[in-house]
Amino acid sequence: MGWHYSKSIKVGPFRVNLSRHGVSHSFGGRRLHVTSTPDGRRHVSVRLPGGFHLGKSFGRRRYGGHY
Repeated sequence: MGWHYSKSIKVGPFRVNLSRHGVSHSFGGRRLHVTSTPDGRRHVSVRLPGGFHLGKSFGRRRYGGHY
């Protein structure tokens, strides 16, 4: 059985996320959101009217293996 921990701290338009995998941060609102993951990838997502959601990831993992 695995364990999970996460804590999110909101500082203005920024959000700092703490988890057992590391620290990530995100920026944005309801329509546009940019996230940086602990392993170095970036994810941009856009929500459009009518329930459509577009997302794109950039970059590679800094380390191999699964967590």
